[in-house]
Amino acid sequence: MTALPLLPTMGVGSYAAPGWFIAVRRMMRDGLLGSHDIQEMLDDATRVVLADQVEAGVDIFTDGELRRQRFVFEVYDQLQGLRRISPARRLGIAGYDMAPHFAPEGRVTAPNGLGTVDDFRALRALLPDRPVKIAIPGPLTFAEFIDAEPQQVEPLWEDILTIVRAELQALVEAGADYIQLDEPALPRPPFGISPEDSAAFVNRALEGLPGRLAVHVCFGNNAGRPFADRRMGRLVAAMERLECHQLVLEFANREMGELEVIQGLASKFDIAVGVIDVKNFHLESAEDVAGRIEQCLAYVPAEKLTVTADCGFSALPRYLARQKLEAMVGGARLARERLG
Repeated sequence: MTALPLLPTMGVGSYAAPGWFIAVRRMMRDGLLGSHDIQEMLDDATRVVLADQVEAGVDIFTDGELRRQRFVFEVYDQLQGLRRISPARRLGIAGYDMAPHFAPEGRVTAPNGLGTVDDFRALRALLPDRPVKIAIPGPLTFAEFIDAEPQQVEPLWEDILTIVRAELQALVEAGADYIQLDEPALPRPPFGISPEDSAAFVNRALEGLPGRLAVHVCFGNNAGRPFADRRMGRLVAAMERLECHQLVLEFANREMGELEVIQGLASKFDIAVGVIDVKNFHLESAEDVAGRIEQCLAYVPAEKLTVTADCGFSALPRYLARQKLEAMVGGARLARERLG
């Protein structure tokens, strides 16, 4: 496997879909494709996503999540025991109030898993000798979109933890050694629990697993928009309770505000800092990125810092996502050169 440089670069998880992929997915939803056509489409799109990362010079690769579009929402298709609730608003701009919600009907299960094991195997087959990371939604984020009655909450938590835990264990058995739980729900946890208390559910999902374990904490990125109070300082106590190796945090879209919080966190965790704003069409330069990295280095030793974006690239057009990826890699190279 390729050795990682100082200040390694990576995406958070998702990547911008090629235009043709979006068009062909509409054909798939209309029932115009056979199973072979669908498999070929997914394989080819993943190759495109990986080629963009290779050509940009990224150090740690993700699959782009094109096989599980729209983050957590399509993964719900793998769950049984949920009833879909139609959104109250269907017209106008895309937003969280258009996202599907669900209600439990009995126990919730995933008899065939969540699908990420096959996604990981496809990624590993395409890049057998490169460092790769696989990301899946965490238990808080699964629970966020399930509307449960008070008496349903406790068994629902147990069901979700069982499902996520089983998927993580299956990924480990498939050879995944760098796994990330995505938890945009930690800043606004479900069922009225506090961020501090919600950390216990993340820890239960990760407990005892081998390999490098990361938790991505962000403020939402549906259609490029957040959905939570974006003060980072209020989350420090919750993040300190997490039992993982790395925190993946967004800062670029907040103009690197509250960056000082990573100093204390770095005593326990490696830190991946978002230095690319994926919620903005403004294109950063490599110099911009290098400057942001240098700000981070005032608080985190270089050997504990990973360079990334605020969130996945899925809400951007591909041409801009690629340019931002190149700026991220170029900025990291500049920062390494300045470190000597």
